[in-house]
Amino acid sequence: MHMKYDVRDGVAEILFDCPPVNALTAPLMRELLSHLDAARVDPGVRAVILGSAVPGRFCAGLHLSEMVDASLPQKHALVEMLYTGLFEAQQRLGKPSIAAVRGTARGGGMTLAVSCDMLIAADTATFGYPEIDVGVTPAIHYTHLPRIVGRHVAFDLLFTGRAFDAAEAQRLGLVNAIVPEDQVLARAREVAQVLASKPPHVLRLGRQAFYNAIDLDYRKGVADAVNHFTTVAASDDAAEGMRAFTEKRKPAWPSAQG
Repeated sequence: MHMKYDVRDGVAEILFDCPPVNALTAPLMRELLSHLDAARVDPGVRAVILGSAVPGRFCAGLHLSEMVDASLPQKHALVEMLYTGLFEAQQRLGKPSIAAVRGTARGGGMTLAVSCDMLIAADTATFGYPEIDVGVTPAIHYTHLPRIVGRHVAFDLLFTGRAFDAAEAQRLGLVNAIVPEDQVLARAREVAQVLASKPPHVLRLGRQAFYNAIDLDYRKGVADAVNHFTTVAASDDAAEGMRAFTEKRKPAWPSAQG
């Protein structure tokens, strides 16, 4: 098992527990989607928290060591679960979801965090989209991030790959609240209890109407993102970037060789 699943006081807590960095693999994604589905069909669950049981880590993104040796269909299947599967699972959930972020959230970890309806962050949390540094792209974030933070700030975050702290994430509108690291789950539970106290039927209908109102062709963007990521992942630059990362060296980009 790569995750912990527990229901307490009407709130399902799904915690990554795959040391050292909760890197995303196909089994981990299947387990996450299964837990989200379990929360969806459980009438005793009124809200969901997504967090981590690994100290100092939320999720480091895709497991690049495995991606290096994966076939193109395997890469496509994993990204399809991360993009399309997660999007559909959150859409169908019918209950509010809260990301409780302690430590680092990178790449696919950002996808997991921002898929939730709200995000509580530790004051020590850091965020980032470093995909370009390993020869791939954070394709799904091209769809929604400019709408949240604006075109030029989104370009900065997505194409420099720089890390940014919780305070900047809150200023940009990505984070709802910042609390000390040891209080992140407690605050997420408080927020979850507030949401769980609302009329379930009305909240479910309202949440669906909210998603429909902000959709803005997001479904098409998700499908395009899967195809874009797979195309880029098949490039020589991607192969070199992921290999260099696993070998802990600076990449020598084939497309820069002239």
